[in-house]
Amino acid sequence: MKRAAALLAMVLGATVGREAQAGDPPAASTAAPPPAPAPTQQEQQQPSPKRPVPDYSGRGPEPTTAGDVALWVPRVVLSPLYLVSEYVIRWPLSVGIPAAERSDLPRKVYDFFTFGPEHKAGFAPVGMFDFDFNPSVGIYVFWNDAGFKGDDWHVHVEAWPTDWVAGSLTDHIQIDDRQAVQFRVEGIRRPDRVFYGIGPDTRQSYQSRYGEDRFDGGARYEWRFWRDSRIETGLGLRASSTYDGHFGNDPSLSKEAATGAFALPPGFGGGYTAEYNRASVVLDTRRPWPQSGTGFRAELQGEQGSDVRNSPSSGWIRYGASAGAYLDLNQRGRVLGLSVMTLFADPLGDRPVPFTELASLGGDGPMRGYFARRMVDRSAAAAALHYVWPIGPWLGGTIEAGVGNAFDEHLQGFRTGRLRFSGDIGLSTLGLTDFPMELIFGMGSETFEQGATIDSFRFTLSVNHGF
Repeated sequence: MKRAAALLAMVLGATVGREAQAGDPPAASTAAPPPAPAPTQQEQQQPSPKRPVPDYSGRGPEPTTAGDVALWVPRVVLSPLYLVSEYVIRWPLSVGIPAAERSDLPRKVYDFFTFGPEHKAGFAPVGMFDFDFNPSVGIYVFWNDAGFKGDDWHVHVEAWPTDWVAGSLTDHIQIDDRQAVQFRVEGIRRPDRVFYGIGPDTRQSYQSRYGEDRFDGGARYEWRFWRDSRIETGLGLRASSTYDGHFGNDPSLSKEAATGAFALPPGFGGGYTAEYNRASVVLDTRRPWPQSGTGFRAELQGEQGSDVRNSPSSGWIRYGASAGAYLDLNQRGRVLGLSVMTLFADPLGDRPVPFTELASLGGDGPMRGYFARRMVDRSAAAAALHYVWPIGPWLGGTIEAGVGNAFDEHLQGFRTGRLRFSGDIGLSTLGLTDFPMELIFGMGSETFEQGATIDSFRFTLSVNHGF
């Protein structure tokens, strides 16, 4: 037994000796080493320093290019817009929207304005404030799948007591994913339309007012055949009568014409009842929002009207074309676009085209810095540069700069010196075609030959305004 123990000790000693010779440190003690000190709270919170990115190519940092320097010009010019967008609009939204979601406010508001188990019916307040015009307040009522699936009814009423009233009833029937039919009846009476004369050289100081009673009823068929491309056809009956209007201290149209500022426009003081037929073809390579906004859009449109009240010697045809190219700069809704358009109006009989049916620019068109129908004549042309960027959910910023004007038949008398400048910036909803909201600050100038003086200003706030 003792000899076995001695032999075992010799074997273990030889093994330990070989391990020591191999370079392993001998165990001085069987006790465990003392634990490493735990890192302090400050060391735990501090991130480890980042390793600098190796210069694998060996070419050093990229040099500053002329394009990098040139980018500072628009950055400085547009910095006030960025500050307003980022800190006046986006930051309050980033705080308010999460707070509203935590309190379940969106659902409560949605449930208040909609009815039924599937919320297929409801209402919403609407209205518009347009500087230098009578405001309006109203209500929008909808009932989806009213008679059958795909049959959607909409009622829209706006008014300003004792001044103007407007209303519409629309029945939109979705046949399938690509086809739809719409029936619409609309009427409006308002006394504060603006008129400055006909032609490219009208002055802002000629501003006068006329009233209009207008009724329009018709049907429209739409076929969407590729992406956002579509073909539309329609027919209807439109009746209009015009008279002297009023707003503030502005003179009526006939009083301003008596001063020699302009001639009485064709059709003023009377009216017409027109049967019309229209068609339009839109080729749009872009996909519906919110997909990429890069693409090309072209449109051809035409409308033929016959004045049944004064037939057979009265009628007209209106036609035009537009084209635009758009680039989504980062595939996140920052879209830069350039568009051009032309409009024409020609008589089809002995009578001239009523001035309310002539080609016009301003309002919702490519020259949004002007009031609607600021420029009126037999033809019109405009070009505009647009930029749209996202600000919050369903909300985007818009900025636009354009040039254009109205001219005699077939752009007769066109020259660059007779163009006007229009610029605007605003907010608008994105993708909400059924209930759009818009805020616009705009301005417009006299013609370049007249000095291009900025003398037209526009401020508009609208909620689903359609008149």
